[in-house]
Amino acid sequence: MIKVSTQEFQIYCKYVYDICGINLASNQSYLIETRLAPLLKKFSCNSFTELYNQARGDRLKKIEQEIIDAITTNETYFFRDKSPFDLLQFKIIPDLIDKRSGRSGLPPSLRIWSAACSFGQEVYSLAITLRELLGNDLGKFRISIIGTDISDEAISRSSYGLYNQFEIERGLPPEKLRLYFNPVDNGWRIKDELRSLVSFRKLNLLQPFTALGKFDIILCRNVAIYFPLPDKVKLYEKIASSLVPDGYLMIGAQESLTGITSLFEPKRYLRSIFYQLKN
Repeated sequence: MIKVSTQEFQIYCKYVYDICGINLASNQSYLIETRLAPLLKKFSCNSFTELYNQARGDRLKKIEQEIIDAITTNETYFFRDKSPFDLLQFKIIPDLIDKRSGRSGLPPSLRIWSAACSFGQEVYSLAITLRELLGNDLGKFRISIIGTDISDEAISRSSYGLYNQFEIERGLPPEKLRLYFNPVDNGWRIKDELRSLVSFRKLNLLQPFTALGKFDIILCRNVAIYFPLPDKVKLYEKIASSLVPDGYLMIGAQESLTGITSLFEPKRYLRSIFYQLKN
């Protein structure tokens, strides 16, 4: 395996941060070596410097996007951590539906955003949760679930909704597999009933995202941990502006907004913590 020099690693630290906001630690040179090694071969590069120069000279930014796809962490699985989905099913979604019902004479609406959705497991876990909670009444609600990610590969795979056996076995109970997926030659594909509830689009969280509109629920789990503090502050300020006044923010189980922002108030239900805007 080709090794990355100290100087090359410093160059890539700045480059990776500039293109996707990920802050590589000083001991993470192995990430460059392992994740970008296939790109060295693909683009016939004898060093990481050659790959960097090719990426910078590529006006279509195709190599840059492949570097983003390789570097970004796509570690996720269905119903990850489970507790947040119990929180959604038994607390947050019922409370929102009660508040939204009868407001305008129109069917109640819910807009949910999964930020940094990776390959879509969180998004489809949300769709399954809503289907099981609302049952045959699902069609009576205006449901919109949006998944965003900086990776083209992640958005493409999420939109298609195809998962291999290994991905299916990570967090998805057998009864949910039977109910909500169709077997295909190379895995399992989410049923159209659930795919119709969701949409996906490419988004860099460090860029403005007001065009997405306002949301009732935002999940931004296990992504801000890769950002330096100033970017975390900016991210949560923008998220605050994207929440409706009585909306809910959910972050990772090991994450906290303490010392980052004072715009949110933490609240607890059962074993889970969620955040709402301060009055």
